[in-house]
Amino acid sequence: MLKFLLKQRRKIGVIKMNKYLDIAPEVGEALENRRPVVALETTVLSHGLPYPDNVEILKNIENTVRENGAVPAAMAVIGGRLKCGLTEEEIEYLGRKKDELIKCSRRDIPAVISRKLDGVTTAAATMIIANLAGVRIFATSGIGGVHRGAEITMDISADLEELARTPILVVCTGVKAILDPGMTLEYLETKGVPVIGYGTDEFPAFFTKQRGFRVDYRMDTLKELAETFDAQRKCGLYNGMLVTNPIPEEISLDHAAVDQAVDRAVEEARQAGIHGKEITPFLLERINRFTGGKSLDISVKLIYNNGKVAAQIASQLCKL
Repeated sequence: MLKFLLKQRRKIGVIKMNKYLDIAPEVGEALENRRPVVALETTVLSHGLPYPDNVEILKNIENTVRENGAVPAAMAVIGGRLKCGLTEEEIEYLGRKKDELIKCSRRDIPAVISRKLDGVTTAAATMIIANLAGVRIFATSGIGGVHRGAEITMDISADLEELARTPILVVCTGVKAILDPGMTLEYLETKGVPVIGYGTDEFPAFFTKQRGFRVDYRMDTLKELAETFDAQRKCGLYNGMLVTNPIPEEISLDHAAVDQAVDRAVEEARQAGIHGKEITPFLLERINRFTGGKSLDISVKLIYNNGKVAAQIASQLCKL
């Protein structure tokens, strides 16, 4: 395992193992034997769902990944230790502490480590820990992006910057519905992050299938997705790749209803003076309320769907 990790770190320019990183035995064994592994974020444990529903959903996501031939690696911070892969006891522990957990992005990791705190990982932090461990595929429902009105507020998710600097393939259903898809795509283009549509020419709109924005490339097979990411890495282009997987038609919502819910939520946030890292959970909670609980249910189904595709891509990547 030590030789494998050292080899991985030489590839990505990290000279020595990270002393703060704990890799779960199941994940470590899979990496050492070139078996597929899929990274998962853990914000589902800290907001949007009560205990024990939060724990059950994360376990179901892990089961979906396993059923499709890969090993799940949920990321978190426990007692200041970066965790790549969680035991059932650790998931239970985090699920019970949900309201006390730090929502960790890149900027939070140093303080959470030094203070030996507990935290769940955003997409950005998940990419960081996955990269340290040598995990190359990550599944999430939707990434962060450029917020509406960012030309004034400069509110841009750290997820985008992480995609620009971290060699991870991220499977998602576009950006969260509260964000500006057009400006997000412009930002990703500037940063050199390829946006690939899996079986689609259009950039998915999270809760709905289309918003009129096109992806950079359409690819219809898992093999081609894996080969494209492999080529990117072997060319020394150590940025991420975004693979967008459209929402299934049977669970998509009406465009107008989504826009109305988002507009109401954004206005409430403005009036309440909410901003920074608190804005996303606030908006998502309000949208879930305005849609009668449908948005949260759909978000969970999206991560199941994306976990399946990510596991299949990871399997193809291991063959190259």
